[in-house]
Amino acid sequence: MNLNQITVSSTNIAKSVDFYTTLGLELIVDTPHYARFLVHQGQATFSVALRNEAIPQNGTKVYFECDNLDAKVAKLQTEGLEFTELPTNKRYLWREAHINDPDGNVICLYYAGENRINPPWRVQNNESNLTKNI
Repeated sequence: MNLNQITVSSTNIAKSVDFYTTLGLELIVDTPHYARFLVHQGQATFSVALRNEAIPQNGTKVYFECDNLDAKVAKLQTEGLEFTELPTNKRYLWREAHINDPDGNVICLYYAGENRINPPWRVQNNESNLTKNI
């Protein structure tokens, strides 16, 4: 399996489009009720879908990895975006910055490098276990 599409809810598609294009995603579908973006590294897509009722807070957290995290955050700040947490080294060996999208979804911009997939505490699976779970 290849995870290549995530959709979050939005109460205002236009505000979401402005926010996610400012983050650097490329808008590829734009309708009054749905927008989809291309995430250039890895060719995944990310979208927002209109929801007419209030969106529960702190229910969704989306991670976008950036090789140049500190420079990316500094650039986004000059464009008027306000972060809830500036780049910080975490105990799990990731460097993260947090920002909320217009609907309160938590967006984590981070850099983990090799530790994203191969942290020092990674579970060691043998080949047969991996193929059974796919």
